[in-house]
Amino acid sequence: MDIKSATFVISNTDVRKCPESSLPEYAFIGRSNVGKSSLINAITRKKQLAMTSQMPGKTLLINHFLINNEWHLVDLPGYGYARRSKDQRQELAKIIDSYIMMRKQLVNLFILVDIRHEPQAIDLEFINRMGEWGVPFSIVFTKHDKLSKSRADLNVEAYKKKLLEDWEELPPIFVTSSETKYGCSELLDYIEQLNKSISEDTI
Repeated sequence: MDIKSATFVISNTDVRKCPESSLPEYAFIGRSNVGKSSLINAITRKKQLAMTSQMPGKTLLINHFLINNEWHLVDLPGYGYARRSKDQRQELAKIIDSYIMMRKQLVNLFILVDIRHEPQAIDLEFINRMGEWGVPFSIVFTKHDKLSKSRADLNVEAYKKKLLEDWEELPPIFVTSSETKYGCSELLDYIEQLNKSISEDTI
């Protein structure tokens, strides 16, 4: 997929105020500091489309971007930022859960995971909850450039092994780097594939 246009549409905290559109949506979410904004900028080829910051947990809103006038990319708030108060974390969880559960246009949720770390309980809990809710999702490993290829491969295999303790079948898995653009084309090709299947189903 070639990205010809990527424009900001709207930010809000209420799923009911999301764009009134029938276009398919692909949402990105992950633990704070996973590199979500950088990856969004990398796949859209727009350096400042999504805000990036040295301070994790800056995305507090549901952010919609229109891609190629054909689909929406949705930047969701990160979860698990420990420096937030309990009330703030609960409010963010409410925003995230309401979007995921209520937004009929959501085709796939991309759950971002830092490839450098061992499986984290907070990520595994979120992944398992999405499975329980029946939400279509994929796992996207970020920061591939921070490790050697052999170490990255080992970490991905270890993650798969951990997931298979609870899952009979693994979801689609992608390995990416916002710095080198590694895996970005595969991610976009997958979105294009899903979009084509939606179009075929409506014919």
